[in-house]
Amino acid sequence: MPLDPAGLDWTPEGAPRSQRFGDIYFSREGGLDETRAVFLKGCGLPEAWSRRTHFTIGELGFGTGLNILALLQLWQAHRQPGQTLSVFSVEAYPLSRDEAARALSAWPELAALSQTLQDAWPRLAPGFHRVAWPDLGVTLDLAIGEALWALDQWSGAADAWFLDGFSPAQNPQMWREEVLTAVAARSRPGASIATFTVAGAVRRGLQAAGFTVDKRPGHGAKRERLEARRPGELPPDKPRPSVAVIGAGIAGAALARALVAAGLEPCVVEAQAAGAGASGNPAALVTPALDAGGGARARLYAQAFARAVDLYRAAGPGIVATEGVLQLENAERDAQRFDAVLASDVFAPGALQRLGPAETAAALGYPATTGALRFTEGLVIHPPPLLDLWLSAAQRVSGRAAALQKRGSGWAVMDADGQTLAEADVICVTAGAMSDSLLTEPLPLTPVRGQASWARGLSLPVAAAWGGYAAPFGGSVLFGATHDRGRTDTDLDSADHERNLATLAEALPALADAARRLPLEGRASIRGATSDRMPAAGAVAEGLYVLCGLGSRGFTTAPLLAEHIAAIIAATPSPLPLSLHAAIDPARLQKKRGAPTAC
Repeated sequence: MPLDPAGLDWTPEGAPRSQRFGDIYFSREGGLDETRAVFLKGCGLPEAWSRRTHFTIGELGFGTGLNILALLQLWQAHRQPGQTLSVFSVEAYPLSRDEAARALSAWPELAALSQTLQDAWPRLAPGFHRVAWPDLGVTLDLAIGEALWALDQWSGAADAWFLDGFSPAQNPQMWREEVLTAVAARSRPGASIATFTVAGAVRRGLQAAGFTVDKRPGHGAKRERLEARRPGELPPDKPRPSVAVIGAGIAGAALARALVAAGLEPCVVEAQAAGAGASGNPAALVTPALDAGGGARARLYAQAFARAVDLYRAAGPGIVATEGVLQLENAERDAQRFDAVLASDVFAPGALQRLGPAETAAALGYPATTGALRFTEGLVIHPPPLLDLWLSAAQRVSGRAAALQKRGSGWAVMDADGQTLAEADVICVTAGAMSDSLLTEPLPLTPVRGQASWARGLSLPVAAAWGGYAAPFGGSVLFGATHDRGRTDTDLDSADHERNLATLAEALPALADAARRLPLEGRASIRGATSDRMPAAGAVAEGLYVLCGLGSRGFTTAPLLAEHIAAIIAATPSPLPLSLHAAIDPARLQKKRGAPTAC
């Protein structure tokens, strides 16, 4: 699914015109008023969401984002405390941030919101992209791709739809009956549809899909517009469930953040301090796993990486240590593999850069005999303040979970003495390699001991990874790490320091020599790995979820997967396309499903 950019011309009045469809996106004189009249009023907003705790809007034709800005302005003015809004929008031919900024400059009254949207403008890569404004309680999932594909991949159900593609005469693909049937399949009872077109094919397509259709007075030069409604009435909102999270590493902290953003109030059960397990190193590398095949694994890691980068950058000062990571060629096949990844469509243009040996040496500040792949958005982050920040909005309960007990429709978390640590409607187990100890039907997680080493007084201008890695932070460089499957001791091992030095010397011998002359600090911890190198994120029983098996890339995958689980719990749309749900479902790792009981 290669990216197909918009292709714009500009009218003498400054309105954007599609080269592909030969039509303007909007009139600079009346475009905003038309959006308000056709889409907001046409879907009965804001009245339609007035008594709802959560509302979901779908849109075909994201374009410049003008409809979304008008919607955000209305939501900002009428939102009630605790309300949340999900928006799902589809765009086959995306605009760049600069093109959108130029187009939206016509409306100074939207300048502040427009800048907010531009600052979070989704990357120009096929697939799903999540943007969120927690202070507004709004989440936007933009699907870049063909409409029917996007609708088939979305897990949500809309309360209202904006159908805003170019006219059916110029863009018949978007308005064909299969697309309108897919819209109906992703609509809740009583859902409304608004569109500017009254074309007969559209009316008949909506009616065939089960909507009642009415013509309404149009706006400006357009005499008429359409409003449609799916029969039925939406049942009342269910009470939001209580949630307890077991574990305070990156998985637990990311889940706490995602649950709060979804309007829930989680508690977190932590055996020790935040990050006491595998998430407690002073620095963490954030890069995607590379898969030249471009399949589910490649797409999951690319999407997770992009979301993690956005969230870490938004977390505030003191979180990001350095930006940019070099993936060094380390094996004979790496050059060909890197070229295949670069040629794939899973990353946005410019997100990856191919470097030759001379460029690699210049970037590293050390001699290099091979090339590299540069992740321009790769990060080194400081885990301790990040974990504290993301856990700060949750209630925290100190104690070591030893067993789960079913109580009525909910669960209790018990310690080794049988004392209750927490009770909740929903339990989320994020205890790393120890997660399976709480389940009667354990997941086949393999413990992997990793020891990282670091030395103060070392410097490196950019992080690098090969068979090992080196991550600069705060006047130090962390490097390693060992990878011992089945080993569970966590005492520092001097032999493992030597192994880390040897690994560092493979790529950066001069840096390794400097490190040998300095006192080494280190830390060992246990990670949980799965046999297929994919995380486990989802339900294992009614009201019981796991987020584990993250291996060595928990800081890359946990933020997005936490949003996926939080969406399921809160009954809101997942940020993941449906094609990736099975790839991370814990059920794939279990020979059979069984209800967990006390261990």
